[in-house]
Amino acid sequence: MTVPPITLPANARSAVYATADAEGILRRQRARESSARTYARSFPIVPARANGMTIEGTDGRRYLDCLSGAGTLALGHNHPVVLEAVRRTMDSGAPLHVLDLATPEKDDFTDALFATLPKPFADRARIHFCGPAGTDAVEAALKLMQTATGRRGTLAFTGAYHGMTAGALAATGSVAIREQVAGSGSEVTRLPYPYAYRCPFGVGGERGAELSATYTERLLDDPSGGVVRPAAMILEAVQGEGGAVPSPDGWLRAMRRITREREIPLIVDEVQTGVGRTGAFWAIEHSGIVPDAIVMSKAIGGSLPLAVIVYDQDYDGWLPGAHTGTFRGNTLAMATGAATLRYVAGEGLVERAAIVGARMTARLEGLRSELPVIGDVRGRGLMIGVELVDPEGPLDSCGAHPVAPELADRVRSACLDRGLIVELGGRFGSTLRLLPPLVITDEEAEAVLDRLTDAIVEAAIVEAAIVKAAIVKAATAGRRS
Repeated sequence: MTVPPITLPANARSAVYATADAEGILRRQRARESSARTYARSFPIVPARANGMTIEGTDGRRYLDCLSGAGTLALGHNHPVVLEAVRRTMDSGAPLHVLDLATPEKDDFTDALFATLPKPFADRARIHFCGPAGTDAVEAALKLMQTATGRRGTLAFTGAYHGMTAGALAATGSVAIREQVAGSGSEVTRLPYPYAYRCPFGVGGERGAELSATYTERLLDDPSGGVVRPAAMILEAVQGEGGAVPSPDGWLRAMRRITREREIPLIVDEVQTGVGRTGAFWAIEHSGIVPDAIVMSKAIGGSLPLAVIVYDQDYDGWLPGAHTGTFRGNTLAMATGAATLRYVAGEGLVERAAIVGARMTARLEGLRSELPVIGDVRGRGLMIGVELVDPEGPLDSCGAHPVAPELADRVRSACLDRGLIVELGGRFGSTLRLLPPLVITDEEAEAVLDRLTDAIVEAAIVEAAIVKAAIVKAATAGRRS
């Protein structure tokens, strides 16, 4: 597919690009920005314009964006509904920064958000506006439950990602991430997440999920298990950074039962799964559970920074000022967020995500027999993971081949060469993650799959050539010795 150009007036185009020196910008970024930068390392491009699913660099090259701001851009880049909300708010003279004061924009956003929530949850809900990032909302949710219960511990899961601040980082599963910050793991009990392809108990499918639930239940009830009754359990219905790993609905219902019976508040992190991403407005709807709190960010702001927790009123035990944040009153984000929430709900984009996601997953699943480097295809809606493996390596007890992070890295680069932005995640960074906007067209979906397939084929050929060369070199060296 040929991606249509982003249209802008000639004078605007020249103004944008005339002084833009991509290599110079990238060089200055490397020299001046922190070594912690991530996406800039994976994608050495300089975006200048964007529209829908397309990003255009200063060099005029166009890319289909399957990262979508790590799932933030439910409507893609610069959607007319979002731009109209920005213009309307700016033209109205509304204050753009008001701490936690009441505003018409905040009131309207809260109405729009509560209208999307499952009724049993919405009927008892309170909302707290946090700092502008998802990690801020995770911190707030954990603190809220600590205040309500008088307890301190947290139950979290292998493969989890909840953010990079202290409490959120402690609940995150990635050892590589957590090792970067000393003292991040206190008071967190790690439980096995039901990852069917690389199952923690050596058994996949529903049986693996049952074992995970049984282990959790017995550990909590064991007087010598070493787990002090915690302030909360936090989980993702579909692990995002963990590799687009969906949890079985039955397992989620089991977690809800286990926590309710033991009076442990259940927090569901919907930062990446929310606003239609999984083919339901909120991922909890697939299982029908009603948690005690939901953490929300990314898409709820309509591409602008916004984060909230919504929780059961019984836990509203904070005193004034117990959890604040200077930028929790982002008027523009509330306006764009409300517009986005209503557009997603009103235009059938939730159902669209389910249909297109199923179609893309089915086609990728069909490639597994043709491309043995594809070990697993999984996900829900437009939250898709393709795990790459070494097909020559030994199978584990779950029938999975070893991970192939070097191959995945080559595929990501090959995708970029073809005008496709795809990021990695999962165990050892061997999973290709697809997070296209909910407005992706059928033509764009086919183009994504075509380019991804070509990239995997090319990278697999290169990988095989490297392995063959290494074998020949070793054999030659052996003969000489």
